Amino acid sequence: MKNLVYAGRALVGDLLATLLFAALVALKVDVVVATGASIAMGVAQIALMRVMGRDVSRLQWASLGLVLVFGTASMLAHDPRFLMAKPTIVYAIIGVVMLQRGWMLRYLPPAADGYGAKAMIVFGYVWAGLMFATGVANLFFAVALPALWPALLAIFPLVSKIALFAVQFVTVRHLAIREAKAAGATDAQIRARMAQMSARTEAA
Repeated sequence: MKNLVYAGRALVGDLLATLLFAALVALKVDVVVATGASIAMGVAQIALMRVMGRDVSRLQWASLGLVLVFGTASMLAHDPRFLMAKPTIVYAIIGVVMLQRGWMLRYLPPAADGYGAKAMIVFGYVWAGLMFATGVANLFFAVALPALWPALLAIFPLVSKIALFAVQFVTVRHLAIREAKAAGATDAQIRARMAQMSARTEAA
């Protein structure tokens, strides 16, 4: 769970410049000003991390490159849709990474004793699908409904991920209990495992 939360924080960091751009567009700030501010944010973010001696991930470098490329195109064409399309590429990259079979197994606590592993593998692909769907939705709104794009970026990515996480948690827990019972575990053993899993989740 801790790793999943960390990954979410990293994604927000990678999209920080785009989030700033969305906020400025929603406030009706001139596209050139909004684009320039988002580029400055992306550059400043990387520079600060370098000064602090922190590692800059490949995705963050790619994010900065996309901000510079799409941002410059936005200013030259006076069309904000170039920069609006940037998150689609980021989500596509993440979706491709999530297609690796079993990538979510690392989030299954040892207390689960392997129960629910099959469901976690399936949900790994579901998460990839959500990333691709979010990218498609972002591109559609950026091109067809740019006025609503800031609202989409502010609401859909977060809400959809919270909803999927809730569904996954309930589903995996249910299947893990059923698999444990099928393997001959007693109710007391199952309750003990669930208590350990809950404790690990809260600690994360």
